[in-house]
Order: sequence, then C-alpha cells, then structure tokens
Amino acid sequence: MKIIERIRQSKKTLLSLEVLPPLKGKSIQSLFNSLDVFKDFKPSWINVTNHRPDIVKRPVGILGRTRNIEIRKRPATIGVCAALMNRYQIDAVPHIICAGTTVHDIEDTLIELNFLGIDNVLALRGDLAKNESCFTPKLDGHRYALELVKQIQLLNDGHFIDEGFEIDHNMNFCVGVAGYPEKHFESYDQEEDISFVKEKVKAGADYIVTQLFFDNKYYFDFVARCRNAGVTVPIIPGLKPLTTKNQLRILPKTFHITIPKDLVHAVESCNTDIAVEQVGVEWLTQQSKDLQQSGVPALHYYTMGKSNAVEKVLKIIF
Repeated sequence: MKIIERIRQSKKTLLSLEVLPPLKGKSIQSLFNSLDVFKDFKPSWINVTNHRPDIVKRPVGILGRTRNIEIRKRPATIGVCAALMNRYQIDAVPHIICAGTTVHDIEDTLIELNFLGIDNVLALRGDLAKNESCFTPKLDGHRYALELVKQIQLLNDGHFIDEGFEIDHNMNFCVGVAGYPEKHFESYDQEEDISFVKEKVKAGADYIVTQLFFDNKYYFDFVARCRNAGVTVPIIPGLKPLTTKNQLRILPKTFHITIPKDLVHAVESCNTDIAVEQVGVEWLTQQSKDLQQSGVPALHYYTMGKSNAVEKVLKIIF
C-alpha cells in the first residue's frame, strides 16, 4: 500500500523505521535480528537507506598510474527492501538518490522496483562526497532532489528517457521527500528552504519526512512555515535516540542540527554509555509523546542499528 494512503486511512499516529543495508560481505541476518524486536509494534513501513559510492584510486599496469574506481560499501538497498517485504509482509521504502547516479541509473532502478511490487520511494539528493565542498552531480545526473521527483513523475506518466519504449501498465510511485526543520545547511535562509520544499511538492511529492531534531519546536515551526506557504502534504517527524557522548559532537557536525543545552548537560553528567542511553531514551520518549499528542501522521525513527534504545521508547509510546 502507498504510504500516503496509509496516512490518509489511519486515525492514529503511525510508526515507521529506517535502517541501513548491511555492509558488503555481511549477512542480512544481523538486520533481521535488530528488526525482529519491532514486530509486536507493527510498524507501517520501513525505509532503507541508499549510499553513494566512494571513489578510490587503484593502480593500473606497471607504470605506477592510477585510476578512480567506484566502490559501494552498502550496495543492497533494493535487495534489502525485497527481503524485508518477504519476511515481514511490510511496505519497504527505498531511498533513491541523485548522488553518484545518472538519470538512466535511476530509471533502471525504478523499473526494477516496479517489477518487485515496490511502489514507495523516498527521493533525495544524497550527501556530499568526501572532501567535496559543494554537491557535484555525476555526468548526466541530477543536481537537485526536485529534478529527481520530476523524473519519477514522468515515469509515472509513462515517459521513459529514451524514445521507442511503451509502458503497457501504469507505474504509480508514491514519492516522499526530505524536509529540514532547522533549515538545510546549503540554503541561504528559512524562506529559501521552504520554497525548495514547496517546489518538490508541486512537482509531485506526496509527503515529507524530516531530518532528525531534538527540540520539537523546530518541527512545529517548520510545519507552520510550510502550511503558510501552501504546502498541505503530511509532514512526518524524524527522530533518533542519543546513545553515546560522542554524538554530542558528531550529530551537529554531520546533520547540521542543534542539541538542546538541557540534553547536552544531562549527557555530559553521565559516566557510562549505558547512562547516556537512558538519558537519550527518556528525552526521545518525551519528544515522541508530545508529537503523538499533537496528532502527527507518523513517528519515524532512525534506528541505524540502535534497536535497543528505540525499542525502549516504543514500549512506552506504542
């Protein structure tokens, strides 16, 4: 079932999760083990991340020359989606990214997803490459998620990139996009940021899922700005537990977010990671309660292998 249909049909706040594909060479069983603990909570869908390839230099021949080789550390987004749907009878939502892909790569991926009966996708630009100061698309690739949304909608309307092919059945992907309660770090200001969100929805995005945040005021302000701009699609909050002290430095740098001073002080006073996790669980539980009481369409948890902390929260919330 399409995510937007689940949201429209539900009279309560839904639950969704996000997971990483296993590293190359790893078994999917470790992912199953981390997700099995969530079965009783009946998540409505599971997002599966996608990652651009790393570029590494490899020697060629005997003259000491090198060439750039693309290596994907987590190459199994589509396969993981199929495995999750088969094992849990649940909707899986693959991330489709611009980074490291061409328009033909994307079209081929969407066709493959259609063959598997996967009709939900999350359209993202993707992260910067290592040592990249600004995003550079691959030759014949998209620079913005907006362009990706437009390509998906063109395929929904029966248009391939190359002429000479006809679609004998309708593709009808439900498209989610990202939103940034604290503003995307590359936007000049919040007004420009909201204009980008509005354009993605105008191009065909069905719903928005936000970047993680630790202060609900950023989510509520973001929703208010979207509504004032005429954006009416569901906006799903993205949430993550704090589990280690190192995250106080890593998360703001990686995701360009703010961690409230009260949470920082509580974490810094902890002597062990077990204590930090407990603080993170308590904070996330209160966040979740407040959002649930406000009537958000779903609570989306970035589990990223931290099933234990999220499980503790869900036992209270769901």
